[in-house]
Amino acid sequence: MAAAMIKSELVQRISAQNPHLYQRDVENIVNAILGEIVAAMARGDRVELRGFGAFSVKNRPARTGRNPRTGAHVSVEKKSVPFFKTGKEMRERLNRTSG
Repeated sequence: MAAAMIKSELVQRISAQNPHLYQRDVENIVNAILGEIVAAMARGDRVELRGFGAFSVKNRPARTGRNPRTGAHVSVEKKSVPFFKTGKEMRERLNRTSG
């Protein structure tokens, strides 16, 4: 299984690549970017980062589900779920074959 990168590791990597920036400033920038993406999605807006991908919200209607343990029918409320679609450039980089 691949290792997961957490936000603090992302901040450390960006700081290492940009020694002229203070790590706390990089952390504030990363938090601001993520916060703006979440705020836009909360408003129902789509956030598109060319080459990277697009963040959007999908609205799932209410439905009747089933408890997998008991088989009993349960009502599932409507909900909004985050959705990410990769950009063409990212897909190409991920699927590039070495050789």
